[in-house]
Amino acid sequence: MDLGNADSWGAAIYFWIFPFVVGDAIFPPVPSEMLVITGGALSAEGRINGLLVVLLAAAASWLGDILVFQLFKRRLSHVLDRWKWGQRFHAAVHSAIAKAGRSSTYGAIIGLRFIPGGRLATTAAAGIANVSTRGFSLCAALGGLLWASWSVALGYFMGSATGLPFWASSLLGVGVGLMIGAIVGVIVTRRRGSRSPVDPAAGNLDEELDF
Repeated sequence: MDLGNADSWGAAIYFWIFPFVVGDAIFPPVPSEMLVITGGALSAEGRINGLLVVLLAAAASWLGDILVFQLFKRRLSHVLDRWKWGQRFHAAVHSAIAKAGRSSTYGAIIGLRFIPGGRLATTAAAGIANVSTRGFSLCAALGGLLWASWSVALGYFMGSATGLPFWASSLLGVGVGLMIGAIVGVIVTRRRGSRSPVDPAAGNLDEELDF
């Protein structure tokens, strides 16, 4: 498959979106954002249906969030420590919450997914804080829809405005998205203060987070 050829992608991207976006809920380095933005760039060329990409990405985002939320709400996260990949995931959650904050408010559930690591951090924190399943589900659905719409629109705009090949428009969109996310992350961090909400120096990290 020639990844630089739009014809090689075609409808196949529809099948990739779901596992990538669900996987991103557990392992943030999974490039789900790049894939969804690429979907937007391809839709600008008339290759695929942008609305379908939005719906698939939003549904996958919601499912991934629910899985992580239930994992921590039911205090099952220690089961992961039986495997090396689970230990890495557990450590990634600690790191994400330390960077993005421990907030489990509904606004954070919706909005912090736009900053690097924010989706995993707020989803795990909401489970730990025993947020109502119904409230979390609604916020996760809204947040996922907003994120999917933003990502597809970003790719579509870059593809339409620049006239570059879809892969170049996708890379530009990812760059803009990361820049905006970083700016938002800095603003959020400053508003919350410089001290990490899970500062290891404040005590035992597992005890602090209760997971």
